[in-house]
Amino acid sequence: MRRVLTAVLGAGALLLAMLVAVAPPASAAPGTLKEAAAAKGRVFGAAAAQGHMGESAYASTLDREFNQLTPENEMKWDTTEPSRNSFNYGAADQLVSHAQAQGMKIRGHTLVWHSQLPGWVGGISSRDELLSVMRNHISNEAGHFAGKIAYWDVVNEAFQDGSGARRDSVFQRVIGDGYIEEAFRAARAADPTAKLCYNDYNIDGQNAKSNAVYTMVQDFKRRGVPIDCVGLQAHLILGNVPSDMQANMQRLANLGVDVHITELDIRMNTPADGSKLATQANDYRKVVSACLAVSRCTVMTVWGITDKYSWVPDTFPGEGAALLFDDNYNKKPAYTAALEALGGGDPGDPGDPGDPGAVTCAYTRTAQWSNGFNGQVTVTAGSSAVGSWTAVMTMGSGQQITALWNGTPSTNGSVVTVKPVSWNARLAAGASASFGFTVNAPGGNATAPSVTCGSP
Repeated sequence: MRRVLTAVLGAGALLLAMLVAVAPPASAAPGTLKEAAAAKGRVFGAAAAQGHMGESAYASTLDREFNQLTPENEMKWDTTEPSRNSFNYGAADQLVSHAQAQGMKIRGHTLVWHSQLPGWVGGISSRDELLSVMRNHISNEAGHFAGKIAYWDVVNEAFQDGSGARRDSVFQRVIGDGYIEEAFRAARAADPTAKLCYNDYNIDGQNAKSNAVYTMVQDFKRRGVPIDCVGLQAHLILGNVPSDMQANMQRLANLGVDVHITELDIRMNTPADGSKLATQANDYRKVVSACLAVSRCTVMTVWGITDKYSWVPDTFPGEGAALLFDDNYNKKPAYTAALEALGGGDPGDPGDPGDPGAVTCAYTRTAQWSNGFNGQVTVTAGSSAVGSWTAVMTMGSGQQITALWNGTPSTNGSVVTVKPVSWNARLAAGASASFGFTVNAPGGNATAPSVTCGSP
């Protein structure tokens, strides 16, 4: 909230006031991760799943806090090309469209990976055939999204832990060492504007695996292979942030590539307690601070929005609580630590479901016909009662609201602001109110409006 101090000047002081330059009030610290990161010239992103985007708290937290989106699974080979030369981009297209509407950068993940690979690829034994299949997959997928993707994880997890040797994948066995280079060249041909990255886990500090990646990047840069960035996944364990993480990032940056933290989470044995959460907060602070200390560490991305949908408990039984928001979208100490490390501060935004008195909103389509539809927005109070609420809907191209009930609308172009009527303004903690509306869409555009809400 900005507070404006108005000084009333007497006539005798007016001339002096006109001659003296008055400095503007100091700006408040950025209040969200994306704002704080942007102020530092960085991007702060999250992995997201299309299957959860219908959950209001999920989508609103994503939109409020993050300015980069990585599809969790929607761009992987088993989803995009489940059978040979038959491509499916439906779910990925939806995430890309959402990110574009929110002004988010998009990370493509991933073009070539040994996992989540359809069985038909693993059955290819001819080098020339597999090389052709790989190039075709990259050309089709990267070409489909060309101009929309800021960064591509071109090849993912190609090295083994411990020794740093090449992983025994079908690509390594059949094509050989050259497959990574071939993948990068194909990606550059398909999308000349995206930054092309190599991505891997357990390369956050200096070890045999990160040394192998360093040597590969050094070779690629020397020979002109198109590589622009290295992604450190940073799937970390509580209390185990590598002490040389910053030095490792800096040595990679010195090769002339950007460094990205691509899949950050910090897991713990569950249940969480105050001590574990405090340690986790300190760990997140260390990671963010290390990135900020390296000028070419330009992107930080957490692998998920909420602990509710984290991959960790399924993969590591008995572990979890790895992200910045808990199962109920409350901000954890790790969130505050990351924000503070970026130079921000939490203002307690009323639109934040983790703050007392917040409201959330959910949109539902209740009817549809050839040139229009009916919709309903349900506004729900958070952990405290609210005295009023506001919902803001951004309508699609050509759409016009012709009727609205149980709310008081005002329209400015495509933006419709809805305030309550007298009897549904006040909401008890956890209570809800709804308003409905009819949309005329003569062009047949039935796109759902974008809805945000808050409490004054």
